[in-house]
Amino acid sequence: MNVSWKRNLYVLWTGVFFCSMAYSAAIPFIPLFLKNDLGVEHHVNQWSGFAFGVTFLASALIAPYWGSLADKYGRRPMLIRSGYCLAALYLVTFFVKDPYVFLLVRVCQGLLAGYVPASITLVATNTPEEKTGYALGVMATASASGGIIGPLVGGVVSHLTSNREAFLFSAAVVFISALIASFFVKEEKFNRSAKRSSIREDLSQAVHNRTFITLLLLVGLSTFSVMILEPLLTIYMTQLGGEQSDASLQAGIVFSAVGIATLIAAPQWGKIGQRIGFIKVLVIGLAGGGIGNLLQYFVGHYTEFGALRFVYGLFFAGVYPALNAMIVRVTAPEFRGRAFSLSQSSTQFATMLGPVLGGLLSGWIPIRWVFVLNGIMLLCSAVLLFRKRHLDRPESRPAGEGAA
Repeated sequence: MNVSWKRNLYVLWTGVFFCSMAYSAAIPFIPLFLKNDLGVEHHVNQWSGFAFGVTFLASALIAPYWGSLADKYGRRPMLIRSGYCLAALYLVTFFVKDPYVFLLVRVCQGLLAGYVPASITLVATNTPEEKTGYALGVMATASASGGIIGPLVGGVVSHLTSNREAFLFSAAVVFISALIASFFVKEEKFNRSAKRSSIREDLSQAVHNRTFITLLLLVGLSTFSVMILEPLLTIYMTQLGGEQSDASLQAGIVFSAVGIATLIAAPQWGKIGQRIGFIKVLVIGLAGGGIGNLLQYFVGHYTEFGALRFVYGLFFAGVYPALNAMIVRVTAPEFRGRAFSLSQSSTQFATMLGPVLGGLLSGWIPIRWVFVLNGIMLLCSAVLLFRKRHLDRPESRPAGEGAA
């Protein structure tokens, strides 16, 4: 396994990078696509929000089903299925002429997604335990890298051609991810003889694992804390003295600052977690993220804001690798596909709810106070988790819940 886990790590990093780049290359241009290509003249923001959210809702609801299939038939088949299906749906989007058909395609994208969680599960289950933290930290940089480069590439494609061609580009890039899964990914010694359980049985098993449920809540909370700020950053740029015409560019730079910090810090946090324990890394990441949010209340210029977001990103980069490593530690090997699919459901629900609540809060209170509330939420989570830091000790795991 010493050679194959490294091969899978590099190959799946590439696949997730392309998949994330494809997503972030097309999604930012949905409002323009609806208005200029599909003829939506009224309530464009509402159409965009619904088109964005319905995909995550569908993905959150279907994820446990795909996780069950992954544990029965393997994670590699799920990679292949989701890769080719998503490539086909991006291609279909290129030909869409009606906004209602576009919404239907977006629902199908949510129902057939799963490349990223399947990749994480395969890396987690095919990596030696002493290397799991590092490997998951490296995987976290794949999504961050794709998320940084995607909007830039998509913007160039849209500028040189049209918004519609951005979906054609995404189809080609996801197709590459599917080919990578088909020809280069190896899954070691997967047992397909086990009986496939029902989703009700899976949920019951998850509920009885209190540590796992705590981790699911933390996954959702962490994602929510990021997404609640997404609709507010561009507006906040103008409040900090940025020019209205440059607000989108400045907000993009701020988003990139967090992504770059993740690229730098996530693998290091994975290594640190192997040494000091992932609960400690989670506490540090959540506390650092909370303090970073609180300090953003006091910034007076957008350059200060960008620098602080970068430092915040250095700390928060440890959260997701630590959460994924902990999920590996507290679940049995035969349940891991379903465990990471439930984690995806938590992420998708938070991704859907965060921007909605962020937009509502900004209409009631100043944006600065949204950062304060977000910071308090993360700090409280860090304090509560610190009180349960014993959960990272092997002897604290319930019987039947496995090590990697």
